[in-house]
Amino acid sequence: MQLGIYSFGETAVDPATGRAPDAGQRLRDLVAEIELADQVGLDVFGVGEHHRPDYAVSSPAVVLAAAASRTRRIKLTTAVTVLSSDDPVRVFQDFATLDQLSEGRAEITAGRGSFIESFPLFGYDLDDYDTLFQEKLDLLLRLRDEERITWAGRHRPALDDQPIFPRPFQNKLPIWVAIGGTPASAARAARLGLPMAVAIIGGEPARFAPLLDYYRDQAIRAGRDPATLPISINSHGFVGETTEEAAEDFFLPLKSVMDRLGAERGWPPMGRAEYDRQRGPSGALLVGSPEQVAEKILFQHTIFRHQRFLLQVSVGPMPHAKIMKAIELFGTRVAPIVRAEVARRGY
Repeated sequence: MQLGIYSFGETAVDPATGRAPDAGQRLRDLVAEIELADQVGLDVFGVGEHHRPDYAVSSPAVVLAAAASRTRRIKLTTAVTVLSSDDPVRVFQDFATLDQLSEGRAEITAGRGSFIESFPLFGYDLDDYDTLFQEKLDLLLRLRDEERITWAGRHRPALDDQPIFPRPFQNKLPIWVAIGGTPASAARAARLGLPMAVAIIGGEPARFAPLLDYYRDQAIRAGRDPATLPISINSHGFVGETTEEAAEDFFLPLKSVMDRLGAERGWPPMGRAEYDRQRGPSGALLVGSPEQVAEKILFQHTIFRHQRFLLQVSVGPMPHAKIMKAIELFGTRVAPIVRAEVARRGY
């Protein structure tokens, strides 16, 4: 199983200090976090795209390119690229460039995004939410597969036998699709032969098992081998030396984010009882000692049989030193346990 970290480059106000981190320092810290993840042997680092004051990263490709010069092995992906409000030609060129710089370590995870700020920012109508993504994903896949392209759609000027450069270092730039849990999205990814990333950040993860089974079934119906279509589970969590340390360090940062987003979306404030329940065996949070986090990843693996797991440790305003320690523990103590057991299981 591939194991990794993902981050949005959070710049929200820390409720403990009343201060927000400087965007430039947060970006430099983020590159250092990617460098450490590479050093401790993690497989993947994902960087998300947002266009809000509480996140520093609006251009993941730029951050990942900076990290490419300071890493040697780790895969560099997005979490996610908001394809609906971007130009697929530019996305492809950016990541083909990153792929060349990193000698074949770039990936794209395309999604609709969980926020809508990018739509008015780049002049798109939210009424076109579904058709924008479908059309732009089609174009992105064509760009990956064809060096010269003729294409026409509703939301972008047509291309007439247009060469697209640079080409990536890899023969075929990996493109994943991030889904929010709808069967239609899973079926589309399966029909297109694209690996799928599923964010599980609340509730009981086991409820996603039918969705993953449906994805694999739809792949078979489309004449594809599900074994060639990896699945990534992306979740919130934190690793500490002890259960108590991890639980205390993660609670206030997570609560600050969930309460802020809840005020926008109508969720109730997060209480400690709900947090502790989500940390339990059947909840979505992976918070605890290295052994506990490894156990929970492996428990989910028995349910999902997934090939990749990414952990978001910097969900809220977390000190950089604590993020670095969590990444170190994830790479040096969690990953060996998980890899050995998954290898033993043979699936």
